[in-house]
Amino acid sequence: MKNDSPLLKDKKHIHFIGIGGSGMFPLVQILHSMGYYITGSDNNPGDTIDFEREKMGIPIQMGQRAENIEGADLIVHTAAIMDDNPELIAAKASGVPCIERSILLGMVTSWFDDCICVCGTHGKTTTSAMLTQILLESGMDPSAVIGGKVESLGGSGRLGSSEVMVCEACEFVDTFLQLDPDIAVILNIDADHLDYFKTLDNIIASFRKFASMAKKAVIAHGDDPNVRKALEGLPLPKLITYGNSPECDYYPQNIVHHEGGRCSYDLMHHATKIDRVALSIPGGHNVLNSIAAIIAAVESGADQAKAIAAADTFRGVHRRFEILGRVHGITIADDYAHHPAEIEATLLAAKEMNFRKIWAVHQPFTYSRTSLLLDDFARVLALADHVVLSEIMGSREKNTYNIYAKDLRDKIPGAVWFPEFPEIADYVVKHAQPNDLVITMGCGDVYKCAKMMLER
Repeated sequence: MKNDSPLLKDKKHIHFIGIGGSGMFPLVQILHSMGYYITGSDNNPGDTIDFEREKMGIPIQMGQRAENIEGADLIVHTAAIMDDNPELIAAKASGVPCIERSILLGMVTSWFDDCICVCGTHGKTTTSAMLTQILLESGMDPSAVIGGKVESLGGSGRLGSSEVMVCEACEFVDTFLQLDPDIAVILNIDADHLDYFKTLDNIIASFRKFASMAKKAVIAHGDDPNVRKALEGLPLPKLITYGNSPECDYYPQNIVHHEGGRCSYDLMHHATKIDRVALSIPGGHNVLNSIAAIIAAVESGADQAKAIAAADTFRGVHRRFEILGRVHGITIADDYAHHPAEIEATLLAAKEMNFRKIWAVHQPFTYSRTSLLLDDFARVLALADHVVLSEIMGSREKNTYNIYAKDLRDKIPGAVWFPEFPEIADYVVKHAQPNDLVITMGCGDVYKCAKMMLER
């Protein structure tokens, strides 16, 4: 690893505005491990803030005020921080270097000679975490930046001793174009973040730019037509494809879904069976994620047999089909799914697990996504036996779309809507029965509702 970034030269104190964000946490962990003095601020308390304060000893101010930046040599903020934020205004006026998180992330990826960047509209976090686990179990010591907490890593970021780094590469506002990939893994391309990209063609064009940045190889989902379009005619140092069809370089055969959310399959390379792969996580989408992770690990120097055996040691990521508890025969789970394709994959995986009924408790996230993909949300949520909706979490947006959760409810037969989590928890607890699965879904704070249901 070579930390030769001019921006970090002679810096000792780095301040993070929005330090509890999923994209900030892994960078905080890496820079803290390197010996930098870290401070931060956030508007929202949570598990990440508690961890950073209690386990890492980082001073964090709740609420964002101008005085929070005092003493910092470098200030980092998330893209979600609005321009009128008083702390950001003070940071920009201070004369201290002030950068958006993606700039820092790009800088960190440039330090490693073998940086694997995992991108795609869906599955980035799970695949990045699984790849990191496989590399660790294969005897390598990677660094990692992952967009979700992984219990085995003690967070979402780690600083290793090798030249291998795993980085979750997000396409939102073209963040991934700031990175420095040696190997690019492209899981899928779908219509999302249309408030920024406007059209699917623009999204495909951004992924094409990202793929062209890979210096050693591109590992791509060959059955995804949007991925194929992004790569068409692009001169690449090396292209490896995977998917469900034998037309891809790697593909699964004889997939078996076992009780308890496990599955297994034969990993094929062209017409040759390599080995039987076992997984401890459910769903056909995770079969494909695991193939991408195994290929990437081997391309980075892992022994193939060790990589395949290591796949079964991965137990999932926080908020990715995470089983929170079982009470009176009712299973409560939580999932980050917030796009129709993700919700569909999660519910299809749930339907493979032999529950009596499946309850989907969904918190729509952003007005633009809900409005632009309304019919798709209705179609996939209808896969569940019962659908319960909360109000839309607007996040960084104002409701210029005049869209409300009741508009989604009206498109799903039998769906119900409540404005507050306590009302949702009361309703579900009253009506759920033994051997039902209740899964909260969304990338906002709907996990709080799952915890309420467990408590009740």
